[in-house]
Amino acid sequence: MKFTFAHNNINVLNLEKSLAFYQQALGLTETRRVEKSDFTLVYLGDDVTPHRLELTWLKDRQQPYNLGDNEIHIAFRVDDFNAAHALHENMGCICYENAGMGIYFIADPDGYWLEIIPTR
Repeated sequence: MKFTFAHNNINVLNLEKSLAFYQQALGLTETRRVEKSDFTLVYLGDDVTPHRLELTWLKDRQQPYNLGDNEIHIAFRVDDFNAAHALHENMGCICYENAGMGIYFIADPDGYWLEIIPTR
């Protein structure tokens, strides 16, 4: 028996705002959408790997999600770390930097942390 990654899911409060953020900040594109009466699922991909990020929008939800201590994150490698850092700095979404490790984190519109790692 062998398991392989399929996707990660996060719930979002404003689907359009989240889609715009993930496209601008990380270059992710929509690969699939499932529309239901009370929710929408949107799968995002990087056009390189088969892994997907699933955004779930519960249409009636009005309250922000409680992310606890926000210790869970998704990591992304980038081939031009300095350009990525400049983009994210310009967007105002950098929430934590660890210069010693050579990484930083950005926060999406719902407060989820995304780790940015240089390709080494």
